[in-house]
Amino acid sequence: MTDATHRPDTVHALLADGSTVEIRLARPQDRDEVLRMHQEMSPEAMRLRFFAVNPRYAQEAAERICTPGHRGHRALVALADGRVVGVAEYTMLPMAPGEPVSADIALAVAEGRHGQGIGTLLLEHLVHAAREAGISGFTAEALAENHEVLKVFADLGLRTSRHFDGTDVRCTVHLEQDEHYLAAVDRRGRIADVASLRPLLRPRSVAVAGAGRRPGSVGRAVLRNLRSGGLTGALYAVNPHARVIEGTPAFPSVADLPLVPDLVVLAVPAPAVADVAGQCGTVGVRALVVLTAGLDTGQAEALFTCCRRHGMRLVGPNCLGIADTADEARLNATFAAHPPLPGCAGVAVQSGGVGIALLEQFGRLGVGVSSFVSLGDKYDVSGNDMLQWWEADARTRLAVLHLESFGNPRAFSRTARRVARTMPVLTVDAGRSEAGRRAAASHTAAAATPTMTRGALFTQAGIIATRSIAELVDTTALLHAQPLPAGIRVAVVSNAGGTGVLAADACVDAGLAVPALDVGLAGELRAVLPPGAATSNPVDTTAAVTADRMRSCVDRLAAHGTVDAVLVVLVPTALATGTRDDPLLALTGAPGRRPRPVAAVLLDQEAPVRLLASADDRPVPAYAEPQSAARALVHAARYARWRAEPPGSVPPLSGIDPAGATAIVEEFLTRHPDGGWPDPRDCAALLDRYRIPQLPWAWAEDEDTALAAARHLVADERGRVAIKAYWPGLVHKSDLGALRLDLEGPDQVRHAYRDLRARFGDRMAGVFLQPMARRGIELFAGVVQDEVFGPLVLFGLGGTATELLADHAARLAPLTDRDVHSLLTAPRCAPLLFGYRGGGPVDLAGLEQLLLRLSRMACDLPQLAETDLNPVVARPDGVVALDVRLRLLPRHAHDPYLRRLRAARQWRA
Repeated sequence: MTDATHRPDTVHALLADGSTVEIRLARPQDRDEVLRMHQEMSPEAMRLRFFAVNPRYAQEAAERICTPGHRGHRALVALADGRVVGVAEYTMLPMAPGEPVSADIALAVAEGRHGQGIGTLLLEHLVHAAREAGISGFTAEALAENHEVLKVFADLGLRTSRHFDGTDVRCTVHLEQDEHYLAAVDRRGRIADVASLRPLLRPRSVAVAGAGRRPGSVGRAVLRNLRSGGLTGALYAVNPHARVIEGTPAFPSVADLPLVPDLVVLAVPAPAVADVAGQCGTVGVRALVVLTAGLDTGQAEALFTCCRRHGMRLVGPNCLGIADTADEARLNATFAAHPPLPGCAGVAVQSGGVGIALLEQFGRLGVGVSSFVSLGDKYDVSGNDMLQWWEADARTRLAVLHLESFGNPRAFSRTARRVARTMPVLTVDAGRSEAGRRAAASHTAAAATPTMTRGALFTQAGIIATRSIAELVDTTALLHAQPLPAGIRVAVVSNAGGTGVLAADACVDAGLAVPALDVGLAGELRAVLPPGAATSNPVDTTAAVTADRMRSCVDRLAAHGTVDAVLVVLVPTALATGTRDDPLLALTGAPGRRPRPVAAVLLDQEAPVRLLASADDRPVPAYAEPQSAARALVHAARYARWRAEPPGSVPPLSGIDPAGATAIVEEFLTRHPDGGWPDPRDCAALLDRYRIPQLPWAWAEDEDTALAAARHLVADERGRVAIKAYWPGLVHKSDLGALRLDLEGPDQVRHAYRDLRARFGDRMAGVFLQPMARRGIELFAGVVQDEVFGPLVLFGLGGTATELLADHAARLAPLTDRDVHSLLTAPRCAPLLFGYRGGGPVDLAGLEQLLLRLSRMACDLPQLAETDLNPVVARPDGVVALDVRLRLLPRHAHDPYLRRLRAARQWRA
């Protein structure tokens, strides 16, 4: 989320060719530059822009664009190397009250800069600004022959219509953001991102600045690795005190190099980093890797500003380096002791130590890496960038991430969802501790732990989140070598009964199923196994099993429709080990590819996991512990299930009034500039704007009003009501005795009101009355706006013990239909909702609608810091919220999908 005090005036973004432009509001001092850009247009471009060739039009446009303060007018400029290369502006049109607000737009791109995506990028940012201003549509006039600008509007991804009038055409662009538009933005962003990373990961030339004459220096180690790795492009060293280092020509400065390198690796002292980076930017270097650690705030700011000003992509600082094993690059710009083995895993880490460990483990297994990036302090290039690079790289079939922080989690989640449809994305769920969590002010805030938030991101995006580096390596080995399982049913086969039982226990503990085998299948196994074999599940082949008999057993299991995976547990025996009958040969000498995954547990194995070469070119992962194999299998099964489900979509909602909700929020924040807890009337009004069902209610500030309200709320005097005391900041009403239930008749209502007033005095601002709800399952639903992750929707068991039982699940908003289904089924209380022990299901459609509307409210209102609906009573005939608490803060909307590079504040935090 973006606080009002941190909204950047300037952003940087990537163009289609990978270069960078600055986008910001036009300023008076830009007038000469804007005028120059228009005056340098060709006569034909001038005619298409202004419908005529007249120098006066350029002057008028420059004055209008660069004069601030026009009501309903906004102008953006794009700058490259300090020069204006594009402008876009809108002017709001006069509208009758109640009509949708529209605006005229104009767009111009500098001569010679067409085809780079400048106009489209400016339009995306103008659309974002217009939405914030309440504008719902753009109109634009163009000549019918101006195919280029018409194509820009058509390809934008928004719903567009055209009206032709002779030689003119009027375009209308509707600004509603939908999946089609976001997909178009994704596509453009992906093209630009990959292009910007080519000089980094596939450079045609590399220089190492800070390659020392001393053999033990970091820069010299990188230079040696680049040279010994067979870098395909030119290689230089930068050192003012040497002519040759490690057989590589050395030059006094970057400016003295015989050519401008694509990539420069910096291993200079911290005080010199910004200066050397400035030299790189001045000569036109496209990418930097900064290995140096220990930059202070000023040095870090100078480095970041330099990279943004010159459009250089940056890895680091404080990193191990980067590598790419493609033949066209053969890049090893790391100071790791051993070169990365070429392979199929893309690896990005923040910790250099973790990076070294993964390179070693993947090399040992034979998995290898396609590219490796040590992100370090992650000023610029992030996990999101790397996912998009791997998505476009045919060599990468596994994406492995170790991230300690997320700069833009919602954009990362969207990218990961897309990438995970084509390849597994694995990570280590680091930072699961709740240390440092702020004091919770509501049930929602209490439930929303960092672990839950990260888990929601990983679950929704299909990311395989392991709990350790070892578990990540174990799972990678299985996914690299074997097909995905179709489910969680595992057949355990062992040549020693006790080890099979241990493996079965490990599978069940991990969340897999070890069901009894089909009768027919068990009979087939008895026919091929030695006498005395047990064929239930686990299958005990006995120690007398030969390689051929074991192979027949495993093949039958792996081909049967009631089995999703086979786990073979072997212990060495004196009967066959090391001979032609060794049952291990059943795994390594399979004659054909098995349709389902097979893994092994070799209890005498020293390595935690290794890959056994197989005759079918599909290695079999072998683990030293059954728990390791079981965890890898369950990760693969869950990923396969996620991948098999259709991608979700955000359903449209009827009857909502976002504009009315925004007015309520803004009116409250006008009265309370620092934010706070709205009273029950405002809370109920906000829920009404989103048609979230709640009981009828009334507000009373004195006894007579309370009595009248009670009579109005119930059908007859035998109807029962609840009275809830209210004052700002009240959280747990039950704990403080601020709640009275089952009140029947005026006497009980009067007595309850007087008791509350006597107990709380002037602190009590009033009371909130509702009719008593019929019994049902008490649930909890809420939203918390995470400063980094955005709105998080929580759901689970409610009532007074909601925090004690902690039966909650969470998903990041906006919720898709698939997210809602997953949210409903995740808590332990889920069986109660679907009908438990003969009871009928509750109104599931009503619950889905409540969660979808809560999600939409949170996305529409970034000021909604916390929302607490507890309890929500669910019955077969409906769903209703009984108690509502909201907290509002003065925040502004932040579009996580708007194309822009990271700002300085994002890494400084």
